[in-house]
Amino acid sequence: MKWYLKAVRDNYANFNGRATPQEYWMFYLFNIIFITALFIPWIILNNLGVPIIQELALLIIFIYYLGIIIPSLAATVRRLHDVGKSGWMVLISLIPFVGAIVLIVFLCMAGEQSDNDYGPSI
Repeated sequence: MKWYLKAVRDNYANFNGRATPQEYWMFYLFNIIFITALFIPWIILNNLGVPIIQELALLIIFIYYLGIIIPSLAATVRRLHDVGKSGWMVLISLIPFVGAIVLIVFLCMAGEQSDNDYGPSI
């Protein structure tokens, strides 16, 4: 948790440089775990029928999503830089069906071992 908070704080809106596969995937793993932990109380409250608390839980989830948009985009751009692609390649995910698959393939590729246009090797 401490590592995650430091990584988000230091690189909140940093679109420059490179991100290692470990940094990128650990960032997303923490987000998936955290969002799941936020949805579990909402699911339980949904079954109990407590509307005020349900809405509060959804508001907290929505605020978290808003707060994580920029760091998620920045981490993706830095990861693309590590494999030698432009950060604008993130827009390839807008192509229906194929775009998201191509982006995931790029994100799963090993980073370049040598320095590239986006910074030194990590």
